[in-house]
Amino acid sequence: MRDIFIGTDSGATTSKTCGVYDDGTPVTLQLAQSSTNSQHGTKIVVEGWIAGVEKFLAENQLSWAQVKAVGLALPGPYQSYGVLDRTANLPASFAGWDFFSDYAAALKQKAGRDVPLVTGNDGNYGGVAEAAKVRGTKKAGVLMLAPGSGLGAAYVNPEGLPLDGDTFAGMEAGHMPAPLHLLGLPEFACGCGRTWGCFEAYTSISGLVQYLEHLVPKYPQHEFHGSPQTMKEKAFSLRTLAQKGDPLALEIFDYQAKALGIHVANLSLALDAEFVVIGGGLIDPHATTEEFRARYLGGIKAAAEPWLFPAQKKTIQILPASMGELSQGIGAALVALYKFGS
Repeated sequence: MRDIFIGTDSGATTSKTCGVYDDGTPVTLQLAQSSTNSQHGTKIVVEGWIAGVEKFLAENQLSWAQVKAVGLALPGPYQSYGVLDRTANLPASFAGWDFFSDYAAALKQKAGRDVPLVTGNDGNYGGVAEAAKVRGTKKAGVLMLAPGSGLGAAYVNPEGLPLDGDTFAGMEAGHMPAPLHLLGLPEFACGCGRTWGCFEAYTSISGLVQYLEHLVPKYPQHEFHGSPQTMKEKAFSLRTLAQKGDPLALEIFDYQAKALGIHVANLSLALDAEFVVIGGGLIDPHATTEEFRARYLGGIKAAAEPWLFPAQKKTIQILPASMGELSQGIGAALVALYKFGS
């Protein structure tokens, strides 16, 4: 009977559960999903996490006796380890919630024994899974940048563990300032409240409206000028337009690739990772064409290259993410394995 390590990936509405064996291989590539129901309070959230584990075990003919440890991926920020701070995607009343102690107690009750638990930022844990995939058995650092609604970032060390930081805010790299003189763009506002031009605003969905406001006047014949859509609706249509060769949409995503490439070089000066994984919807094979993905990744590489040290230019590999929605749950399970595996 093999040991397994469970990963719980908790979102505001849905929690996803998966697991790995003691050699790091996934038990399955099928996630067990359960409702988080955060609107009903913290007790219900923990019950949902437990329900997810039970569902995963049942679907894979496994037992609680095989569960050696659990990892929990949960968005920050944190007040301290395992204690939530105010976060945008959960009720304000959750600030100060000691979710680590509550989940540990629920796991003990269900398993009939103490079950070791580790927790961390979901973006960091997603990086752990992507790192394990791209480097295989090689000992090397891995940097992950994943533009979505914001810019997720993670650094995973050669031992497979993420950089959490002393206040558990490590690798919040989306909120570092972009060198606007290299981008040739004005300061974009960021949802974090900073006004220095966060990289997140130039690389993710959060800045698309500001890109439109800046660049639409350059295209006086564009269909957006007569469109009844809101600016937000226009922004969400850009990815589809880019697949059709729309010049405005392509220019915006070229800017995003350039900004992300500069950030790759920026972070490489500090972290010197051999592998750089690019995640997010723009490299999703189900959402973008092969031609677009090649253009986007090519733009990132071209923007990074001039600023890297000579040795880095020879060794750094910039690769698309491949774990998809599995990444955060698998990453949580892997951290549990690395921490508590024998």
